[in-house]
Amino acid sequence: QVQLVESGGGSVQTGGSLRLSCVASTGSTRFSSYAMAWFRQAPGTDREFVASIDWSGGLAYYEDSVKGRFTISRDNNENTVYLQMRGLTSEDTAVYYCAADKILTNGGVYDYWGQGTQVTVSS
Repeated sequence: QVQLVESGGGSVQTGGSLRLSCVASTGSTRFSSYAMAWFRQAPGTDREFVASIDWSGGLAYYEDSVKGRFTISRDNNENTVYLQMRGLTSEDTAVYYCAADKILTNGGVYDYWGQGTQVTVSS
């Protein structure tokens, strides 16, 4: 089983930055066996893909609206994946979820999910 715990959410003004973290407990399986992803869900909308990263950190996918503003990275020694967010706008307001799966996709089904962390961007 994989357990994921997100942190780093909060309130920020338009144009500001936040860095989200997700620490994974992966049992007997190495953290580096998993592709990791971030999704988000705004009120009244479906959960949407934000970014994903392969086991090595060498390949990443991004949703079009966050390209150039968000950066996903991982530290396999710390079992942690990050989402650095810059240039935040009100449209980035959502609950952000960390996800893990053996297969890297740009929005497909992920097997494991965290509880989410709220990001609120205001003017």
